[in-house]
Amino acid sequence: MTDYEQKKARAEQLRKELNHHIYRYYVENESDIEDYEYDMLMRELNSIEEEYPELLTADSPTHRVGGSADKNLFQSVTHIVKMESLQDAFSIDEVYDFDKRVREVCPDATYVVEPKIDGLSVSLEYSDGIISRGSTRGDGVTGEDVTANLKTVRSVPLALNEKLPFIEVRGEVYMPRENFLEIVKKQELNDEKPFKNPRNAAAGSLRQKDSKIAAQRGLDIFVFNIQQIDGKDITTHKQSLDYIKSLGFKTVPFYNEFSTVEEVIEELNRIGQIRGTLEFDIDGAVIKVNRFDHREMLGSTAKFPKWALAWKYPPEEKETKLIDIEISVGRTGILAPTAVLEPVLVAGSTVSRATLHNEDFIKEKGICIGDDVIIRKAGDIIPEILCVSKHCDNPVPYEMPKVCPSCGAAVSRENGEAAVRCNNPDCPAQLLRNLIHFCSRDAMDIEGLGDAILEMLVNEGIIKTAADIYRLDFERIAEFEGLGKKSADNFKFAIEKSKDNDLGKLIFALGIRHIGQKAAKLLAESFGDIDKIINADRADILSIEGFGEIMADSVIEFFSLEQTQELIKDLKELGLNMKSEKKVVDDRFSGKTFVLTGTLTSFTRTQASEIIENFGGKTASSVSKKTDYVLAGEAAGSKLTKAQQLGIKIISEEDFAEMIRN
Repeated sequence: MTDYEQKKARAEQLRKELNHHIYRYYVENESDIEDYEYDMLMRELNSIEEEYPELLTADSPTHRVGGSADKNLFQSVTHIVKMESLQDAFSIDEVYDFDKRVREVCPDATYVVEPKIDGLSVSLEYSDGIISRGSTRGDGVTGEDVTANLKTVRSVPLALNEKLPFIEVRGEVYMPRENFLEIVKKQELNDEKPFKNPRNAAAGSLRQKDSKIAAQRGLDIFVFNIQQIDGKDITTHKQSLDYIKSLGFKTVPFYNEFSTVEEVIEELNRIGQIRGTLEFDIDGAVIKVNRFDHREMLGSTAKFPKWALAWKYPPEEKETKLIDIEISVGRTGILAPTAVLEPVLVAGSTVSRATLHNEDFIKEKGICIGDDVIIRKAGDIIPEILCVSKHCDNPVPYEMPKVCPSCGAAVSRENGEAAVRCNNPDCPAQLLRNLIHFCSRDAMDIEGLGDAILEMLVNEGIIKTAADIYRLDFERIAEFEGLGKKSADNFKFAIEKSKDNDLGKLIFALGIRHIGQKAAKLLAESFGDIDKIINADRADILSIEGFGEIMADSVIEFFSLEQTQELIKDLKELGLNMKSEKKVVDDRFSGKTFVLTGTLTSFTRTQASEIIENFGGKTASSVSKKTDYVLAGEAAGSKLTKAQQLGIKIISEEDFAEMIRN
């Protein structure tokens, strides 16, 4: 195979791989690889295309500024001023080359250097000093309208300190490290898949359909650029940052002007040394030509402005020794291995523990206690082991325990699962996690009984099962430090109120494996009361639409346990509702299946689904020949297209409102 043929094959492979990562990163808010690895793949493809221009294709990711907006979620926004990407630099020579190109056009240019925040780039527009729209960057030309969610970011001003006719600024929404670690802690407590890094957490939070969820995530923003402005003349970048700070925006925390490239490099090194001490994630620093007239003279390529450069810091890797492997037990009984390490300084902080994910990860890496290992922080936050650098003398492959380290019960691993699990529902390690889930909003919704209160009650031996929540001595609770009579009364009210919840919420609160919120509701509505569920056989449960064999077996197994039956008996005696009260107004939608798509303006999806169910119908997540109606909101996507192809009746919100009005 010739060099050209090898490069052609490699370019095709890189394009496919990079486009996959771009979709995961920009659309799904997930990442399969580290940013540095992604940058290296992009650089390799760019190098091949420069060597062989004929290999450059129209769909090459080197053409793209970013990812595409997801038209199925939010209304699209066209950016009048393109939200450009920046050219990356990984070596000091590239910084010198950048300076040389700039000074060939603008000999007296100066630079502003600022940290490159690792978050989600957004635009904020203000008319007459009032916020009018907020949008994501998308592909640089077309983004998504996320105004409602951006308004929940407390550092986004709703009104400016000066009533300008119009201004559009660009900023980076991010999640502070402390907030990120707290959210990950809760996700791990509930055996949920944790966010990989703060950037993904910020992006996923900002693109929530429910702005209340975004508001709970503790997002923040740094504003770093003026895109458009009416009513004010500004000539330099530093002046623009000073000005937008005066308007009430939170700007990047430090930005300084430098006259020489040597001063710029010194600042890059300084930022690199302090990056681990910052409360937010940065993936580099940005060098910008300060004067706007110089920027106009320099111009832009098809992909990048010629007046700016993004300096990227490689992820820091360190070698240390694996001293031990500890096992913790999650809410659903999953045994989670954690590496105990000789302390080592990585990316600005001391690391002594790292996640080992699961048994397969340990075997794949060949990890043995006593080995020397290479570690780094995933996304510069969560420590992880990359590989074994040197095996210890007489290495012994690590084996997961055969019994639960908390209760001593036997553990098992099901086919197709990576997790080793303790199946004892009375396992003490699972108690707190189960109680937190039981009291959560989507379950029994017992307001006030949060993680800290429940942990205290468990540690005091007051709560040993979910039934003990309904036996609490509120006079004793009032005597606890930091609580008092008012808190105790609030707990009592919330606990009593939860007794009236529909059976579906109780089923979900019990934490049955493989049974989520929707499945719990279907289970409750299909059988009507708890005794019928307990006495149901496998065939009865499999007859529920959407229930498969794994779900059915899980329900049968859970309700056959003696501990479960004892808990249900206690909850009954304590006065909890054990029946499902499906509210059917009439049966006009009986036997009809609806699929909802696009952005609904008159109803939330939850409201529309409840209305359909109250009229005897049901909703489905995908379009098929069994679908009767597709309720299409704005920016409806592939589901609408499939409905048109299948000839399924498509209704608007106005049509739907008319159907439910009579």
